[in-house]
Amino acid sequence: MNDTPSKWADLSPRVLSAVVMSAVGLGAIWVGGVLFGLLVALAVGAVLWEIARMLAPGQGPRAVSAGVFGATAVLLAGFLPGVASASVLLIGFLVALGALGVSAISLRAAVYMAWVVIAGYGLTAFRVEFGLTVILWLVALVVATDVMGYFAGRVIGGPKFWPRVSPKKTWSGTIAGWIGAGFVGYFFAGALGPGVVWLSVILAFASQMGDAAESALKRHTGVKDSSALIPGHGGVFDRFDALLGATFCLYLAHLAGLFGG
Repeated sequence: MNDTPSKWADLSPRVLSAVVMSAVGLGAIWVGGVLFGLLVALAVGAVLWEIARMLAPGQGPRAVSAGVFGATAVLLAGFLPGVASASVLLIGFLVALGALGVSAISLRAAVYMAWVVIAGYGLTAFRVEFGLTVILWLVALVVATDVMGYFAGRVIGGPKFWPRVSPKKTWSGTIAGWIGAGFVGYFFAGALGPGVVWLSVILAFASQMGDAAESALKRHTGVKDSSALIPGHGGVFDRFDALLGATFCLYLAHLAGLFGG
């Protein structure tokens, strides 16, 4: 009885925040174009700002600059062709990383910021190149993974998946997330081909690794949340780490000719 409120205490703000974000996100996804690109760039900028604050605390203007430069690069690159797109993205990433200052630049900062910039670019590029259905599938499988994992982890519980990095995650929640993503893939198989069922499961795991990567960064920097921008979820990175993980994996699959080739 006594531990029931603690288990579900964050559910109401999580649901309310999810409803608001879903309404805004789905509207932008549906419209596409510059509106969607702006939303993605805004999210990328916020995440880069949060990463910069964690790795270079007390340097507010530098963190803001990193977010602005990275967001601008992602927005522009998403609508440019080939070499021009890659050049803008690379320059934007290097400038954003450099904005942290020499003392704060590290391999960890470079890896995390590169991941966010590439995934953000991939999300915009997928909407431009492949249209609405691919983005809906990608978002739906990430949401299904998160929701199934959340409820299965709390109802079933059991052994922890990776206690050193993410102590709340269980094997039951992890596997339930894969199953939920598989069902999403089955739903979209008619439009995207039968291969998306297994690809959905792989991307579900990638989304969970995105969550684990962010958890590792928070543990390294000693913070509970990346920021307090979103009630019930903490920061933007806390909410979109899974989508960034799945999108990054899908973009690699695309580069390898395994998706949308």
